[in-house]
Amino acid sequence: MAVSANRLELLQIADAVAREKVIDREIVLAAMADAIQKAARSRYGTESNIRADINSKTGEIRLQRLLEVVEKADDYSTQIPLELARDRNPDAKLGDFIADPLPPMDFGRIAAQSAKQVIVQKVREAERDRQFDEFKDRIGEIINGTVKRVEYGNVIVDLGRGEGIIRRDEMIPRENMRYGDRVRAFVYDVRREQRGPQIFLSRTHPQFMVKLFTMEVPEIYDGIIQIKSVARDPGSRAKIAVISNDSSIDPVGACVGMRGSRVQAVVGELQGEKIDIIPWSNEPANFVVNALQPAEVSKVVLDEDAERIEVVVPDEQLSLAIGRRGQNVRLASQLTGWDIDIMTEQEESERRQKEFNERTNLFMDALDVDEMVGQVLASEGFAAVEELAYVDLDEISSIDGFDDDTAVEIQTRAREFLDRLEAEMDEKRKKLGVADELRNIDGMTAQMMVALGEDGIKSIEDFAGCAADDLVGWSERKDGETKKFEGLFSKFDVSRVEAENMIVQARLAAGWITEEDLAAEQAAEEAGEVEDGDTAEQDA
Repeated sequence: MAVSANRLELLQIADAVAREKVIDREIVLAAMADAIQKAARSRYGTESNIRADINSKTGEIRLQRLLEVVEKADDYSTQIPLELARDRNPDAKLGDFIADPLPPMDFGRIAAQSAKQVIVQKVREAERDRQFDEFKDRIGEIINGTVKRVEYGNVIVDLGRGEGIIRRDEMIPRENMRYGDRVRAFVYDVRREQRGPQIFLSRTHPQFMVKLFTMEVPEIYDGIIQIKSVARDPGSRAKIAVISNDSSIDPVGACVGMRGSRVQAVVGELQGEKIDIIPWSNEPANFVVNALQPAEVSKVVLDEDAERIEVVVPDEQLSLAIGRRGQNVRLASQLTGWDIDIMTEQEESERRQKEFNERTNLFMDALDVDEMVGQVLASEGFAAVEELAYVDLDEISSIDGFDDDTAVEIQTRAREFLDRLEAEMDEKRKKLGVADELRNIDGMTAQMMVALGEDGIKSIEDFAGCAADDLVGWSERKDGETKKFEGLFSKFDVSRVEAENMIVQARLAAGWITEEDLAAEQAAEEAGEVEDGDTAEQDA
């Protein structure tokens, strides 16, 4: 069968558009068929169900009107009675469609314009889908492009088969981009939006630095050296923690390179951003000491519950440890994930002396002893009256200058003080209207009940509605700094697990849950752990 010039031209146009837009030829032909269908409806009636098919080999166009087979036709432009349908096809049944061939049609100016719009729209949608599918798999990669234009500080980058945007806040400060400049950036997000896929690029993202080092350091690319964490103050300074899986390879030296060649290549790309390369350690104290380089650290005190670490530095090292505008300690905190408090040796000595005096005065007032005895107890490490009240007598009598009788007397006075305090708090609790049944919860004290009453929590139901965060507090990390929010029991020695157990007891007492519910939940958790363990063994 010979192919006419018009048909051949149709296929040539489809091929050209498919090549230009880098989309499938069948998509272009389907768009053309949709355009022909729309034009045919304007010719034969918009209510008609018309289908157009284009032969991908010959370019032949076939128009058909589809008629639904029904028992009795109400609209003969879209329906056909079952009897007439069986005259054409003896096997026809209700719900089938009968194809009614239509004669070829010539496109008028309006129909051709309408068809063109349909084709353009369909091709544009296909091009957008292609761009999204291509770039969504490149999230987390570095991509090269050319600056196309700058709009209100945002840089539009030509990526060849698409456009990306570097927003103003993702640009390195004081970095100027001009039309035609080559730019390298990190793809951190690709979103499908109404105006097409949006490819978001960044030059300030911490992973941008990670990828640059991966390109410059073969040992990182091969997995011999790992980058454990990164903290950046874009355009100014950065810290990167590395560890080697091969004891014979120095991770810091490998990243620096011969005469600093490797790190300088990264610094040049980041507009002169100074980079501290730090050996990573799974010991938090060692890691924090390394992260604070180049400052020297005298002493480190960890508070694992609060994820806070106190660092003592020599007086002359304080400004170096903190850095300009707090930059060094802020980056070290971001790198390690710990809140870092820096103090000089003199400040630490003054604070220790203050705490010692406070404990001494506490023991003097609570136990009715003289200053010397209070100082001795404080110097032995006792921090609270509760410790003296319930510690073994041997620990008190073993103190130089104390005997068994002295130990018994001190412990007796400590318990009497706690009893008086408990009675006072219990009276205050009653005035606040806190229910007696809260005392039945294990670990609950009168002081805790007063704290609850002052916050409006007075019944077992009120307490059952609390969360662990309400009792022990919580932390929120923002901009590399952790903010601590106090809970109702923050001033008491109550852990999160203990707080959760107390809330469970209250919910049991209030009838919100039953022992069977707890047993079922525990069994489900144990089953999950066993299943995970079996999976791990199979993987091994």
